[in-house]
Amino acid sequence: MPKYLEFATPAIKQAGDLKADYGLKNHGLTHLDRVYWNLPTSALYEEAIFRGEGHMAEGGPFLINTGKHTARAAADKFVVKEESTEDKIWWGEYNRPFCPQKFTGLLARLQAFLQGEELFVQDCYAGGDPDYRMPVRVITDRAWQNLFARNMLIPIENRDELKKHVPEFTVIASPSFKADPRIDGTRSETGIILDFSRRLAVICGTSYGGEIKKSIFTVLNFLLPLKGVLAMHCSANVGNDGDVALFFGLSGTGKTTLSADPRRALIGDDEHGWSDDGVFNFEGGCYAKVIRLSSEHEPQIHACTRRFGTILENVVFDPTSRKIDLDDDMLTENTRASYPLDFIPGVVDGGMVRTHPKNVIFLTCDASGVLPPIAKLSSEQAMYHFISGYTSKIAGTEIGLGIEPQITFSACFGAPFMVHHPFEYAKLLKQKTERYGAQCWLVNTGWTGGPFGVGKRMSIHHTRALLNAALDGKLANVEFRGDKLFGFGVPMSCPDVPADVLDPSGTWGNKDEYWKKYDALAARYIENFKLFESGCPEEVIAAGPKRL
Repeated sequence: MPKYLEFATPAIKQAGDLKADYGLKNHGLTHLDRVYWNLPTSALYEEAIFRGEGHMAEGGPFLINTGKHTARAAADKFVVKEESTEDKIWWGEYNRPFCPQKFTGLLARLQAFLQGEELFVQDCYAGGDPDYRMPVRVITDRAWQNLFARNMLIPIENRDELKKHVPEFTVIASPSFKADPRIDGTRSETGIILDFSRRLAVICGTSYGGEIKKSIFTVLNFLLPLKGVLAMHCSANVGNDGDVALFFGLSGTGKTTLSADPRRALIGDDEHGWSDDGVFNFEGGCYAKVIRLSSEHEPQIHACTRRFGTILENVVFDPTSRKIDLDDDMLTENTRASYPLDFIPGVVDGGMVRTHPKNVIFLTCDASGVLPPIAKLSSEQAMYHFISGYTSKIAGTEIGLGIEPQITFSACFGAPFMVHHPFEYAKLLKQKTERYGAQCWLVNTGWTGGPFGVGKRMSIHHTRALLNAALDGKLANVEFRGDKLFGFGVPMSCPDVPADVLDPSGTWGNKDEYWKKYDALAARYIENFKLFESGCPEEVIAAGPKRL
């Protein structure tokens, strides 16, 4: 808040009531105007509205416009390369090395920049399992981002626990602080920089809330596998019999939508750990894509967009009536809703179940329109497809994406957040699926009847019917055919799904064109996997597709 506005803010008298003994001086933040510690949702609403950060819409959600950045700035993420991590990080496109001395200088400038400012602190946990949860601290210079952290992580309600809180990792988010590439070694004025030696992440030059949650996810993706816990970019739910299902996939493939199933209890929608004790959510909230969200097809998530406590990012609204328009993509295709997990009916209390997955689903949005709607994978095929992470990037989920989906391979269905080599995560996946008897499936939520622009998007009704059949064991006794190129098993029939849907070649007007396109996809798979062949067992490499 600008210093010349010397007004009493709504929560000024309660700013220090929930202060931790471990103060901000430990982070090098000194000479601050005022610090608002662990404010609850209502107080953060008042502070954010008082400061003109956003608006309250009909029903109570808080609307925020994130400005220039309406998606992750994937090219601006860095990891400080220092002694404790230089031989453990998968350095490359997603884990760009950053000079320790440059980070020291940037941090010093940020600490100086924040002197005299008002800051918001949210102390919380990442990880629903008490044996693996990590105490974290999120420091922001905007009230709404502090509410975002409170929504997305696991807040602490006990005063004594807050007082004694000591973070094991801290995020400082300051959108108004701009990096200088000439001085700092960044690519632009935006930076998302993680330093594992300092247990600190700095986010600057962007207001997009997703950077906060993905920074914490990246940290857990590094630390937990070292303890034998598989860190996963997936949603998870559980049936009445304790049968857990995992849904892997990039943004826009249906993780959130398909896991929010009224028949099953939601564990979480995006980030989880799989230990030998069971499955646990990393978060305390959901971050759902809401563009053109339907009350008919996604009733649970749709209801959250009209609720107090939800943050709506870049959703268009009428300032007079305060009604929102989820169909309007004027600002971005990547409109988002952040809300506490318990807004979803029947959510698993505590975000952890002490049972193991029976089904693991890889969601791929196939923009080429050739993959079957569902396929059964062997153990080696599951490793191959997990490491490949084939999908299409959907418009709006990253800066620079246009309307047309971009075919891509994202290792472990979340390469930007994987800190170790993908094979390390794949080995853990194989160990756990074999130990606990989980079946892996590849599910296409993309196009059928032709590529993007010719075919149509897979019917969510058919996708849900296929998933229900897999989760309920109804596919166990049906006949499967071996796929001509990929070798995986494709069911010949499924309840409530027309037979022609199961064979994508029959949905194309020209079958020759279909096989040419399918063969081209196989070629891309093979070419992409060359990046990972070194260190992969021969049986995993052989589980890939064959050319026509």
